[in-house]
Amino acid sequence: MSWMAWTPVTAIFFTAIILAVIVMTLWELKSPTVLRKGLLWFATTRGDRFFMCLLGSAIIHILWIATTDIEPAVATLVCLISAVLVMRYA
Repeated sequence: MSWMAWTPVTAIFFTAIILAVIVMTLWELKSPTVLRKGLLWFATTRGDRFFMCLLGSAIIHILWIATTDIEPAVATLVCLISAVLVMRYA
């Protein structure tokens, strides 16, 4: 894999996503989710909301890097707040 630009930050990023998927899987096995209709116009499961958080975080980071010179760590904080809101209210 020498052709890939693996940096510590990249490794942490992918490790965090893998661990999150593992935790979500274990949580699903321990406590099966039920469809829930929140602020969105359709019912979602815990996994659906998690996937929306991942997509939203990617979009937030891309737009953040494209439109501002502010440190991307602030975008990560925005993503965490967004994820809490989506998981709680969506």
